[in-house]
Amino acid sequence: MAAFDTPREAFGALRPACVRLARAQTAENAARLQARLAAVSAPALQELQEYVLFPLRFALKLPGPKQERLVQSVVQCIASVLAATCVRKQELLQELFSELCRCLSAPCGPSTAAPLSEELKLAVIQALHTLMHSASGDVILSLYQPSTLPLLGFAVSLLLGLAEQEKARQIKISALNCLQVLVLQCECREHRHLDADEAQQCGDLFASFLPGISITLSRVITGDIKQGHKPAVSAIRLFYQIVGLVMADEQLARIPKNKEKLPVEQSRISELMVHRGPDWSKSTAEKLGLLLHRIVEFSSVHPHWKVRLELVELVHHLLRSCSRSLVGSFSHLLKALVGLVSDESSEVQSRCSEVLQDIAEQRVVAQNRALADVLSENLHALATALPRLMSSQDDAGKISTLSLLLGYLKLLGPRINIVLNSASHLHRLSKALIQVLELDVTDVKIVENRRGGSESPRGLPGSLGTGAWRGGCQKKYFRFFTEEKVFQLLQQVCRVLGYYGNLYLLVDHFMGLYGESGAYRKQAAMVLNELLAGAAGVGVDVLQEREASLTTDDLRGPITSILEEYTDQANWYLLTSIDAEETGHEQPMQHAGLAARPGGACSSALLLPPEPPVTTSTMNSNIWQICIQLEGVGCFAGVLGKEFRVLLLSALYPVLEKAGDRTLLISETALGALADVCEACGYRSVQCLISENSDYLVNSISLSLRQPAHQPHAAQVLDTMLRHSDASLLPLVEDVIQDVLSTLDQSYGHQAPTFLRVLHSVLTALAQWFGSPCSEEHPQGQAAKGQSGTWSLGQQVLTKQEVEQFFLNYIREKQVAEGNLPDTGEEEADEVPSLAKLEPDNSDTEEAPLPSHAQLAKDVMERCIHLLSAGKLRVRLQVLDVLELCVTVLHPHGNHLLPMAHRVWPALVTRLISDDPLAVLRAFKVLCTLAEKCGDFLRQRFSKDVLPKLTSSLLSQAPASARAGPVYSHTLAFKLQLAVLQGLGSLCEKLDMGESDLNKVADACLVYLSAKQPKKLQEAAQSVFLHLMHMDPDSTWLLLNEVCCPQQYKPPHASLRPVRLGGMGRQHNEFTHNVLLLLEQLQQQESVTLQAGTQEASPL
Repeated sequence: MAAFDTPREAFGALRPACVRLARAQTAENAARLQARLAAVSAPALQELQEYVLFPLRFALKLPGPKQERLVQSVVQCIASVLAATCVRKQELLQELFSELCRCLSAPCGPSTAAPLSEELKLAVIQALHTLMHSASGDVILSLYQPSTLPLLGFAVSLLLGLAEQEKARQIKISALNCLQVLVLQCECREHRHLDADEAQQCGDLFASFLPGISITLSRVITGDIKQGHKPAVSAIRLFYQIVGLVMADEQLARIPKNKEKLPVEQSRISELMVHRGPDWSKSTAEKLGLLLHRIVEFSSVHPHWKVRLELVELVHHLLRSCSRSLVGSFSHLLKALVGLVSDESSEVQSRCSEVLQDIAEQRVVAQNRALADVLSENLHALATALPRLMSSQDDAGKISTLSLLLGYLKLLGPRINIVLNSASHLHRLSKALIQVLELDVTDVKIVENRRGGSESPRGLPGSLGTGAWRGGCQKKYFRFFTEEKVFQLLQQVCRVLGYYGNLYLLVDHFMGLYGESGAYRKQAAMVLNELLAGAAGVGVDVLQEREASLTTDDLRGPITSILEEYTDQANWYLLTSIDAEETGHEQPMQHAGLAARPGGACSSALLLPPEPPVTTSTMNSNIWQICIQLEGVGCFAGVLGKEFRVLLLSALYPVLEKAGDRTLLISETALGALADVCEACGYRSVQCLISENSDYLVNSISLSLRQPAHQPHAAQVLDTMLRHSDASLLPLVEDVIQDVLSTLDQSYGHQAPTFLRVLHSVLTALAQWFGSPCSEEHPQGQAAKGQSGTWSLGQQVLTKQEVEQFFLNYIREKQVAEGNLPDTGEEEADEVPSLAKLEPDNSDTEEAPLPSHAQLAKDVMERCIHLLSAGKLRVRLQVLDVLELCVTVLHPHGNHLLPMAHRVWPALVTRLISDDPLAVLRAFKVLCTLAEKCGDFLRQRFSKDVLPKLTSSLLSQAPASARAGPVYSHTLAFKLQLAVLQGLGSLCEKLDMGESDLNKVADACLVYLSAKQPKKLQEAAQSVFLHLMHMDPDSTWLLLNEVCCPQQYKPPHASLRPVRLGGMGRQHNEFTHNVLLLLEQLQQQESVTLQAGTQEASPL
C-alpha cells in the first residue's frame, strides 16, 4: 500500500528528488526519483504529474550528447509516471510523444534509428507504448489530425525500422506491438472502439503510411525463419489490421470521387494526405495483391502452426472488411484458407473450418458476384491442372489439392450453378474427375477369386446382416492414388456437386460420359452414385444449406433413368471369366440376337464381332463396372427409402442374378446391395425381401428358363433365392423345378450344365432345410454301426447286450453262408425285393407317400442316372455333385433310397474304375456318402465291383509315389491316392466288410506305411489301419507284428512252444516307425477295454 496518499504528502516526498534531478541530471538521481514514485499513490501522483515530469523532460531536452544510462533511467522513470497516471492534455501528449521519438532517432537522419543499446531502445519503445495507453479517449484522437501527420510518420518510420532491422527478437516484437497501438488497433480494453467517423478519419490518415507499413511488414513476415514465430505472428496481425482499416469497403464507399480542397494554411499538409478515390483504391489493391501473394505463399507452409493460424485470421479479417476492394487478391487468400482445412495442426483445422462456416453463413460469396467469379476461375484452373497434379504429387499433396477443390465448391455453395452452366467449366471439372477416378485393373486376384457353387457367403439363409454394408463399397484400387483419404475427398466433391448443383444437368452430362466410352464408364458410374447421395443430403458435409431441398419425386426420375442404363444388357452382362462352362453358352446367346457371352454362374459380355482379345485387365474392368453399378443400386435405395419399392420390379431380379455370380467380388457386392435395399425398404432380412417378392421372381425365372439365352441368369437368381430363403419357398418353386426336369428330359445338349446348376442349388437347399440329423440312420446300417461302435473311439465300453447281439449276428451270417436262408446276393435283379423282405416293416398299413422334397430328390436322382455317362467331363462332375445331395435328402426314406442306389450303382462303378481322375475322385466321394446312408446294402457290390480295382490301383501306384519328389503332391495321381486312403477305412467300417476283404485292404495299405511314401499318404494309411483295429483288432495286430514285432513273447510253461512271429528279430526298416506307432495305439485301446471290462465285472 502507498505511503503517501495525499498530494501534499506526495509533494513533500517527491520535491527533494525532483530538485536534485533538475540540478544534476544523473542516472542515480533519476533512479532515486523512480524509487520515490513507488511510495506514492496513483491519485496523488495524478495531481503532481506535470511537476514530476518536468525534471525528467528537462533532462531529455538538454543539448549535447547524453549518456545512454541516463536516458534509459529517465525514460523508465517517465514510463513509471505514465503507467500510474492519465494524460489529459493534448499538448502534453504530443510533446511527450515527440520527445520519446527523438530518443530513438539519429542526429544525422531523423527518420532512422540511432545506434543505441538494445536496453535503451526497448525502454523507449515501452515508454511510447505506455504513453499511448495513458492518454484518455478524446486526448489521444488529437494525435490523429492532419496537422500531426509528420509526427506520426516520424514515429511510424522509427518503429518500422526497428521491427525490420533489429536482431533482438524482443525489440522486434515490442516495436510491432507499439505500432499496433499507434494505429489504434490495440486489443486492450482501455481504448474505446472508434465510431464510423473516427475510423474514417484514421483511415484517411493512415493511407499515407500504407505503402511503407505494408512493404516493411511483408519483409518481416517473409524474413529469416530463424527469427522465430512471434515476430511473424505480430507482423501478420498488424498487416491485416492496417490494411483492413485503410481498404475497408465501408470507408471507401463514402470517399468522394474528387479530393476536397483544404484551407490555404493547411495546403502543405494536404500534399501529404492521400485521397482514397477509385483510382487510388484500384492501384493500391493491385500492389497489395502482390504483397499478399508473397505473404500467403510463405506463411501457408511456415513450420510453426501459430503463423499458419494467424494467416487464417488474415484471410477472415480481409474477407469481412475488404471483400470488394481486394477482390483480386482473394484468389490467393481463399486458396490458402481452403488449403489449411487439412492442416496437420488441429487448432488450425478447427479455426479454418469456423472461418469457412462464418463466410458461408454471412453469405459473403453468395452476395458478391465478383468474388464468385474469382472462385469460379480458381476452380476452372484447378480442374484443368488436377489430372497432372494427381499423377505427380505425393499423397499429402493430393490431399491438399483435393481439399482446395472441395473448399472452392463449398464456398460457392448455391452459386455453384454459375460454374455448371458454363460448358467449359463443366467439361473441365467432369473430365478431371473421370481421369482422377481411373481404377487400377491389373490385379489378377479380382478375377481369380471365385465363389464355390454351394457355399453361402452369409451363413444361414436369410441371416444377412445389413450393418456391415452401409456406406457401402468394396475397397477399390486406383491408378493415381492409394490413400483412402483421397478417395473420401473425391466422394465429398461429387456429393457437394449433387447437393448444390442442378441435378438434372449433372446426371445428363455424366450419363453422356457413361455412354461415350468404356474407358469412362466406371468412373462416370461412381460419380453418378455419389451425385445422387449428395442430392439427397446423405453423408455430405456443407457450409450452408441449399435454397430448396429436392423431394422424392425429384430424385425418382434421375434414379429411374440411371437404373435403366445400368441394367441394360450391354452394361450388365459383361465378360468376367473365360472358363469352359461359360464359353459353352456363347452360341445360344448369339443365336438369340445378343452378342454376349453368358456365364454359368457369372456374367456375360456384349462383344461385337470381330471379337477383341480377352485379357485379365478387360475382365477385371468388367468386374469393377458391375460392382460399381451394384453399389449404385444400394445407394439409390438408401436415397429413396421405402419409395424404392416401386422400382423393385426392375431392380431386384438383376441384383439377385449378380448375387449368384461365381466371381466373389460381384457376389459380395450384390449381397451388400441387397442388404441396403432391405434396410431402405423396411424388410427385416434378405429372406423377407425374397419371400414378399417371390411371385414376381418365380414368374420371371420361369419365363427366362424357356429362353436359352437367359437360362444361365435365371439359374443364378434361383440359386440366390434358395440360398437366402427357407422351406416355405419350396411350394413356389416346385413348378419351376418340374419345368427344368421336363426340359432336361427333352434336351441333354447345351442346356444340361445350366439346368444341373439349378438342380444343384435346389438340392443344396433341400439338404439344408430337410437334412436329417445323424441319429436318423437307416435301420440296416444300425447293425453294422452297433457291431463296430464299441471300438469307434477306443473308450466306449462293451455291454452284455452288445456282446449278445454280436454272437447273434455271427450265427445269422453263418447260416446265410451255409445256405440255410435264401441267398440274396446271387442275382442282382432279385436283391432289392429280397432286401425288402428282410427290411423291418414299420407300418401295418399302406406306406405313406413321399414328402414333396423327397419326391423331388428322387426325380432328380432319376435324371442323374442317365446323365452319369454324359460325354463332357464337366457335366459328369456336376451330376456326381447333385447325386450326392440326392442321397443325403433321400436318406431318411430308405425304402426309396435303396432301389435308387441299386439303379445308380452300375453307372457309378463305371465312373469309379474307368474315367478321368477328377471324375474318379468325385465318384469316390459319392460312394462314401452312399455307404454312410445305405449301410451294408452295398457290401457285396462294393466287394465285388469296386474293392479289387481300388486295391490294385493302390498297389500299382505305391512304387511311383515312393520315388516321387515334393512336386508329386500337386498331381492328380497323388490326390486320388490320398482320397482313397482317407475314405477307405471308414468305407469298410460302414459297409461291415468281411475278413477276406479286410485282408485285401490291409495288404494294399501296408505299403503306404513305408517312410519313403509322402507324409500325407502315410497318415492316410494309418487312418485305414485305425479303422481296421476297430473292426478286427486281432488280425490287424497279427499283420503288424509280422512286419515288425517289438518284443519277445515267452510261453508261460516250458511244455508250450515259443511264439514265433515274422517280425521278431528284424532290424529297423522303412515300416518300423509307423508300425510301432499303430501297435502302441492298439495296446492303449486294449488296455482301456480290459480296464472297463474289469470294472463292469466287479461287484457293486
